[in-house]
Amino acid sequence: MSEPEGLDEKTGAEAADGLGIYDEDGVVSAPFLAHIGAAIADRDTITLRQEVSSLHQSEIGDLLEALLPDQRLALVVLMGDDFDYTALTEVDEAIRLEILENLPNAQVARAVEQLDSDDAVYILEDLEQSDQDEILAQLPFTERVRLRRSLGYPDETAGRRMQTEFVAVPPFWTVGQTIDYMREEQNLPESFSQIFVIDPTFRLVGAVDLDRILRTGRGTKIEDIMRETRHAIPATMDQEEAAQIFEKYDLLSAAVVDDNERLVGVLTIDDVVDVIQQEAEEDLLRLGGVGDEELSDRVWTAARSRVPWLMVNLITAFLAASVIGLFDDTIEKVVALAILMPIVAGMGGNAGSQTMTVTVRALATRDIDIYNAGRIIRREMGVGVFNGIVFAILIGAVAAAWFQDYNLGGIIAAAMIINMFVAALGGILIPLLLDRVGADPAVASAVFVTAVTDVVGFFAFLGLATWWFGV
Repeated sequence: MSEPEGLDEKTGAEAADGLGIYDEDGVVSAPFLAHIGAAIADRDTITLRQEVSSLHQSEIGDLLEALLPDQRLALVVLMGDDFDYTALTEVDEAIRLEILENLPNAQVARAVEQLDSDDAVYILEDLEQSDQDEILAQLPFTERVRLRRSLGYPDETAGRRMQTEFVAVPPFWTVGQTIDYMREEQNLPESFSQIFVIDPTFRLVGAVDLDRILRTGRGTKIEDIMRETRHAIPATMDQEEAAQIFEKYDLLSAAVVDDNERLVGVLTIDDVVDVIQQEAEEDLLRLGGVGDEELSDRVWTAARSRVPWLMVNLITAFLAASVIGLFDDTIEKVVALAILMPIVAGMGGNAGSQTMTVTVRALATRDIDIYNAGRIIRREMGVGVFNGIVFAILIGAVAAAWFQDYNLGGIIAAAMIINMFVAALGGILIPLLLDRVGADPAVASAVFVTAVTDVVGFFAFLGLATWWFGV
């Protein structure tokens, strides 16, 4: 995404006629939405340009998401070249595609030409290949080559998120030459914080921060004040790993290089913030077995994304039910077991989910590795035993008092300790195992952890009851 711009004094506060854009809850206000809707219905382009053009791109994105589907396209068409297409990077993919697929490719090409390269790639990457080719064919040669190169990198890599506009100078230039170049060159990015130093083959050799340039005399050579770029990011690096480098070293921007260490772009902090938010949302959705679902998706799309893991969950549920079936005679003679079974399984499932969530997040942030995995596994085992004992005493006492049977209280207490221990162990080992074999632990862990805690919980509780009561 492009770097944040200074907010217009009306932006985020009031529209041109004084209507508030957001209400007290931070959502697009009903009066403002009705006002824009009426202007769209009346094809009042003057009002639309007055009201919408002054908004920040993120606010236009909020407005698009709040409008009805037919109003969204109408707003873009009516505003024409005055519409800020950067706003399309702020909306759900489904809404973005809905708008772009109903616009002529020639109009999209004109819009893309005005965008920063990272925003242009973000908009183009989800279009059909034929539409991409037609749009790119209408762009100037240099811009077309840059965008094709970025689109050629795999999805969710630094190469897809980088901005190809940057400032690069040779090491033998002086500070004065560099300043004059920045003043006179027209094709530089609107804002930047670093100047990169390259050799004749475009290989990255160093970087200079702008504040260093401003504090150094004009006659000083760039090579005398440049620093080695220790955190250059390969274009093929996963965007989440790149974000972790930014977080670790507190970077504002970083050079992106190809396989030959040649400078091809720059990754900026605003792009990284978007990546962090996107990856966090993906992990949260995958933990629920939802996938890449968005709120704007249609019923069929949303349902289809949820079916696969619901089907796996159904199979594991039958597995747990089969364990219960092994002890039907015991349940028939000690009816209280049927009442208490869900407590054991439910507590184990929740405990396993807690451990699993911590583990999946640690894997995503690379906080768990071969060196500390053993210590963390032992810690979770200890937590499982401790919590198991605490809740075993509590639940055992309640069960004994409820059914006037101390034997039953002891059985459920023992089963609780066993299941809480196994839940903690499964909650950490299953994600680690899935990660080791190359599967996404965020997607698959929940189903398997639940299955383990259900099966072990039922088997431990009913097995102990069968042994103790001699059924």
